[in-house]
Amino acid sequence: MITIYGVYRSRASRPLWLLGEIGLDFQHVPVIQGYRLPDPAAPGVQINTTSAAFRAINPQGQIPAMTDDDLTLTESLAICQHIARKYGGRLAPQTLNEQAETDQWALFAATSIEGPALEMLYAQPGTPEADAKIAASVEALQRPLARLDAHLDGREWMVDARFTVADVMVAECLRYAQGNAALMAAFPNAKAWLERCQSRPAFKEMWEARLAEPA
Repeated sequence: MITIYGVYRSRASRPLWLLGEIGLDFQHVPVIQGYRLPDPAAPGVQINTTSAAFRAINPQGQIPAMTDDDLTLTESLAICQHIARKYGGRLAPQTLNEQAETDQWALFAATSIEGPALEMLYAQPGTPEADAKIAASVEALQRPLARLDAHLDGREWMVDARFTVADVMVAECLRYAQGNAALMAAFPNAKAWLERCQSRPAFKEMWEARLAEPA
């Protein structure tokens, strides 16, 4: 059975959403980030990214991680791709071309979207330094979002005409920038697609579980 290590308030949201789409039974170990705890090494503290038990799974001390029988993976997008290929049916690529496209969009999300989107998410507007970071993130996202918007012109989903793991992976990276209303409004196809993704019952279930966790 698959075991996912990581709280919902982390990149574990990606495989947890995907597993909800599939309806697959799995085990969930809610490993929390050590930096969120006053003393992650205190006796009796909940399992966290500094815990020896978790470091035995991922020596790098980052979440999420996954075990599936004798396989261990520690990168969220690789975890999603494995789950989709092994268990996801039509959520997985069905041809070599679809696999290549899915790989492309996973790398696109990780290298072109996630970094500046996270910078924007963590910046607190109102100071010159934060406003400069937000402006730089908006600028960095112009070309990738223009590409994504053009790709989604006349399309409902990222690959073929069906919802797939590619939509989960890209949507969860773009979500970090979703709070910038002006940026999203400039790319209406991407905005509408993200809203379609987030209207799915499995996303809503994941999001409710995320909100139920301590911030």
